[in-house]
Amino acid sequence: MGYQGMVDGGDNIVEVSWESVSSILQVGGTVIGSARCKSFRTREGRLQAAYNLVQRGITNLCVIGGDGSLTGANLFREEWSGLLEELAQKGKIDEEAVKKYAYLNIVGMVGSIDNDFCGTDMTIGTDSALHRIIEVVDAIMTTAQSHQRTFVLEVMGRHCGYLALVSALACGADWVFIPEYPPEEGWEDSMCVKLSENRARKKRLNIIIVAEGAIDCHNKPITSEKVKDLVVQRLGFDTRVTILGHVQRGGTPSAFDRILASRMGVEAVLALLEATPATPACVVSLSGNQAVRLPLMECVQMTQEVQKAMDEGRFVEAVSLRGRSFENNLNTYKLLSHKKPDAELPKTNFNVAVLNVGAPAAGMNAAVRAAVRVGITEGHKMFAVIDGFEGFARGKIKEISWGDVGGWTGQGGSILGTKRTLPAKYLEKIADQMRTNNINALMVIGGFEAYESCLQLHEARSRFEEFCVPICVLPATISNNVPGTDFSIGADTALNAIVETCDRIKQSASGTKRRVFIIETMGGYCGYLANMGALAAGADAAYIFEEQFDIRELQANVEHLTEKMKTSIQRGLVLRNENCNENYTTDFIYQLYSEEGKGVFDCRKNVLGHMQQGGAPSPFDRNFGTKISAKAMQWISKKLKETYRKGKVFANTDDSVCLLGMRRRNLVFQPVAELKNETDFVHRIPKEQWWLKLRPLMKILAKYKTSYDVSDSGQLEHVAMHSPKEAETGAI
Repeated sequence: MGYQGMVDGGDNIVEVSWESVSSILQVGGTVIGSARCKSFRTREGRLQAAYNLVQRGITNLCVIGGDGSLTGANLFREEWSGLLEELAQKGKIDEEAVKKYAYLNIVGMVGSIDNDFCGTDMTIGTDSALHRIIEVVDAIMTTAQSHQRTFVLEVMGRHCGYLALVSALACGADWVFIPEYPPEEGWEDSMCVKLSENRARKKRLNIIIVAEGAIDCHNKPITSEKVKDLVVQRLGFDTRVTILGHVQRGGTPSAFDRILASRMGVEAVLALLEATPATPACVVSLSGNQAVRLPLMECVQMTQEVQKAMDEGRFVEAVSLRGRSFENNLNTYKLLSHKKPDAELPKTNFNVAVLNVGAPAAGMNAAVRAAVRVGITEGHKMFAVIDGFEGFARGKIKEISWGDVGGWTGQGGSILGTKRTLPAKYLEKIADQMRTNNINALMVIGGFEAYESCLQLHEARSRFEEFCVPICVLPATISNNVPGTDFSIGADTALNAIVETCDRIKQSASGTKRRVFIIETMGGYCGYLANMGALAAGADAAYIFEEQFDIRELQANVEHLTEKMKTSIQRGLVLRNENCNENYTTDFIYQLYSEEGKGVFDCRKNVLGHMQQGGAPSPFDRNFGTKISAKAMQWISKKLKETYRKGKVFANTDDSVCLLGMRRRNLVFQPVAELKNETDFVHRIPKEQWWLKLRPLMKILAKYKTSYDVSDSGQLEHVAMHSPKEAETGAI
């Protein structure tokens, strides 16, 4: 039970084996328990804890918790030698023990749903909490729409508005109250004006999100009841309050959290192995898609700075101390939620078209919505193309307004319609349409086809001047197979669908005992879904195209499962990417396992198919889609200004056709012409895949002996105070 167990000792400190942590991957909360511990705050309590650890020869601690737990751990480490000396004086331990256990090493992982810890982009548990909130919001939206109601939702976050802010972004809420950014004086009037304007625009529902710690600019609390009373009194709208409370802490962890926590767990062990008495206690965390180590106390101090800034009313500073990811969220929310009156909008006379290409992916609609709204704010006229390049050639193009994209964030699939057709066979017709509608820039949201399409348009520039305009590709595909980016819109939603199904199948398998399931995932030739799905679902093996396998490997896997059936964990889970090998098909592997496992285990197979493409987008995909799209639109505006000469747009350089991708810890615009060398066009995958580095981790967790490449592990860095400029390049 957390520090309490360390103070009480006895049976509360036990050695764990491989099997004792089996099947806990899909369980929410904490299996080993957690408690706020009063006695650990006293020196006597810490003395007792030190004694219990020395008795068992433990000098390495990995602490998973919020800033309180981590501060306590650091204090414990600082006092350690003093505690041992005191124990020796009292005769509880001998001098030899004092020498032998002279140093305590500590590494922290931040587990907190509030995401309130500075120095880390995402704390463990935040994404799952967002899943719970979004599930509720989606359900409430249907009620609110049928009844034309206003809903006030209160989410957790006593001192940090992250959950409120991101859920407001992810569901397109009308108003959000967070502690770091109190509304200006007279907010009551502006909120009521906005709500009644929305009603007048035929928007049938209003959603207001309140963080439990929300305050006004005089540091007075703004409660959900207060907001409700205000709406009822001023506008007479039928208003309901829903307090989400502890729902947000519960439920099964999302795919993102399982992978994040698994990666952080490895980092923590590596950090402990490398720790010396001279290195400061550190926390392992994530910056973008890169694991980093940061000195624990620097993070804690900065986290406390935020609170201090808020208490003293320095709110702008509080927002920037929260880090670039938080600041980015806030700026994007402000951009997308409030439409300026037409008179205040600039007029650029540029026309920008948005289209979807490739297979549908959840989050495409969020990206289209953000593009349209940011485009209108920047003063452009926005056009939507129906059914990809095929629709474009047929002239299926229409102007799209701010209100047209309301409520799109939560919709799965592609509302505009999408086709895999590449533009090459329609170039003339598309050029005609570009000319007729006077299109000055294109935003193409889609998968590998979208990237290929833009390459074709880039190559056709010499023949068609119409394509000499700024063009931006946003990667959106469940397969995550687009070069130039670590993540693509839609992959997270598909991963959650796979993991959810695997959890159910594992349950079925543990019920029947001695059963192995073979599950086929999508992804074309790209093994991302199979590999990451296997990591997040706790699978025994994953067959992918990128890592060739032969009959010997299949045999080794069967033998491994045979051994596993002798333990208390009598079930197996094997994932196979649909194109990992043309001869070793899902049926072949199923038959092989069935034959070889006779008498030891039986086998079942399951092809997941198109369910992986559907469903409501996950919070990550809504947020990622919204943010990269807003950023891409700002890039398009900048390019339009740069390339506008003598009354027309003329962009003919490589850097005017770019793909916006997440690379390690930055969002970067990369010319598609340069990405050509990084691409395997036959198999439609990037030549180098970052996630292959996580493959050994999956094998180690499935009890295979293999080496883990530590060259990529985080180095100790310092918590950087970022400049506002950096917020533009940075995190999601």
